[in-house]
Amino acid sequence: MTELTIETLGSQGDGVGTLDGTEIFAAYTAPGETVSGELVGDRLENVRILDPAPIRVKAPCRHFKTCGGCATQHIRGDFLADWKRGIVDTALKRQGIEATFRETVTSPPNSRRRAVFTGKRTKSGAMLGFHARSSDQLVAIETCTLLDPEILNGFNGLKSLVQLAATRKGSVRLSVSTSLGGLDVDLTEAKPMDTGIMQDVVKIAHDSGFARVFWNGEIVLERQPAQQEFGGAFVTPPNGAFLQATAHGEAALWDSISEIVGKSKSVLDLFAGCGTFSLPLARTAEVVAIESSQPMLDAMDRGWRQAIGLKKLRTVQRDLFRNPLLSDEFKAYDAVVMDPPRAGAKEQTRHIADSGVTKIAFVSCNPATFARDARTLLDGGFSLEWVQVVDQFLWSGHCELVAHFSRR
Repeated sequence: MTELTIETLGSQGDGVGTLDGTEIFAAYTAPGETVSGELVGDRLENVRILDPAPIRVKAPCRHFKTCGGCATQHIRGDFLADWKRGIVDTALKRQGIEATFRETVTSPPNSRRRAVFTGKRTKSGAMLGFHARSSDQLVAIETCTLLDPEILNGFNGLKSLVQLAATRKGSVRLSVSTSLGGLDVDLTEAKPMDTGIMQDVVKIAHDSGFARVFWNGEIVLERQPAQQEFGGAFVTPPNGAFLQATAHGEAALWDSISEIVGKSKSVLDLFAGCGTFSLPLARTAEVVAIESSQPMLDAMDRGWRQAIGLKKLRTVQRDLFRNPLLSDEFKAYDAVVMDPPRAGAKEQTRHIADSGVTKIAFVSCNPATFARDARTLLDGGFSLEWVQVVDQFLWSGHCELVAHFSRR
């Protein structure tokens, strides 16, 4: 057995110690602990805690360590908030950037409004759950400390859909999110739809109060519009559209964006999705929303047209990776909001740096690509005023942030 002192928490939530100058990772450990286990490559397996750290707490979920959904339930919340901020700070420092951080905003337990499950048929019915960490083994869950109660309350209906959709040896994936009309359910890798299955799906959805059901990418039922509310407008997103992980986190992101944009009268929203930020922005400013997905833009436009009291919002379909806006296309705007995917916005950021833009609200879910793009903005004459970390992904290594860039 090998003994190890855990020194830090890695970016994925594993404890990290050092042996002979090599970093060793140990899952479900905490900084300050002495542990032992079997050394397999750079990992310590079958870990025993010899001397627990003061920041260790009892995990709130009985599925912790068997279900692969959470990595850090055993660590105190204030430490985790500082750790998330530290992940972003480390990424920025690697680019030579010092930043002012605001206090981390953390979404509470049972607030995650979307999840992707795996389902399998069993002899007695069906099982629904997540895969164990680094494993193909499916762990059935009956409760979850992350998920919104509406999703938990829909488990029986979701299992009934699994019984219909899964073959005896196969599995299905269920992407589930909450909406104002009920759960929005998307089954993939399912058996082909037929009349008998369709009738059963309708009954299950009715009994369970589901809003919509998609089957292998095709909509088979819409009892109620699966609406989301963005800034007083009601939007029914297309299947697979991006949705912030928690309503709490979305509100925190919006608070920061609103502060950055201030009294701007014309705002450009890049990577706008279905209008998560474009529609709230339209309460006080004229907005141009740019997104590569036309169905998302169409959903946003319908929501805007049916809303009351919003200013002009124009949607533009454009792939900002292949065809970024050029520097002179920013002349008409007082502020820019952008929320790119994990790959960041390398080329688009370069053109923004060369433009006359003076105010940017930069939303990111990837500290590494954010730091890279932040370096480009700073080299282009911007100042990084502050960074707000928003932890919508409780007990995992993922985090979201908003950064305020400005220049005179």
